[in-house]
Amino acid sequence: MNRLTIVRAAVVAAGLVAMSAVAFAQNTPFEPTVGQGGKDVVWVPTPDTLVEKMLDLAKVTPADSLIDLGSGDGKTVIAAAKRGVKAKGIEYNPDMVALSQRRAREAGVTNLASFERADLFETDLSTATVITMFLLPDINLKLRPKILDLKPGTRIVSNSFTMGEWEEDASARVTEDCSSWCTALLWIVPAKVQGTWQVGNETLTLAQTFQMVSGTLGSTSVSGRMNGEEITFTAGNRTYTGRVDGGSITGTISGGGSFTATRR
Repeated sequence: MNRLTIVRAAVVAAGLVAMSAVAFAQNTPFEPTVGQGGKDVVWVPTPDTLVEKMLDLAKVTPADSLIDLGSGDGKTVIAAAKRGVKAKGIEYNPDMVALSQRRAREAGVTNLASFERADLFETDLSTATVITMFLLPDINLKLRPKILDLKPGTRIVSNSFTMGEWEEDASARVTEDCSSWCTALLWIVPAKVQGTWQVGNETLTLAQTFQMVSGTLGSTSVSGRMNGEEITFTAGNRTYTGRVDGGSITGTISGGGSFTATRR
């Protein structure tokens, strides 16, 4: 065999090795690695036990519509779908989206679980009754104004990270099969009630900081809180409990009686 023939054989062999490597890479399913970079955050998986705790804390039911922001490997969306919940994952990494779709097929929940490659800051969240996320605090803060404009009663559940000075309405921690990122935090989007209302012959003036309210009813100081569309406040020795419906609040007063407030 002459030298030219040997060189040609070597080139052909190298080409076959390269083609085999490409074919292997193309046929090997993508698997994420902890800490891999993303558009807004690195990827870290949520422990299975915390996924279930987050869904429990939000009290999800098949009547809900869930959106998971930064859905990663699709774990939370698939877990929700297994509970009969229509759930959608928003994820920027196309490999993660494909992986999630594959896992949803393997779990047999493609009728309820879907995944979309999208920017979480540009996603329409208005269809969700529950939003789950495992994002950094600064990302949560950027999303907070958009979240606060959602329909009152929308439940927001975060793995470990807070919403700044907006205190959570509830929290839960898992200790079994979880060594890190083991806390679920829940917020309920409050109705916006700040302003002046007329209650019979008296004026109700409310200031609002997230779910907390304060103010006056006539000359009596008021303090209370929101729970979605529900408002509870105390004025003197009487507690008012009502539901906000646009420009009106209707409810009951402790000790008997009812009230209606109309926004001025």
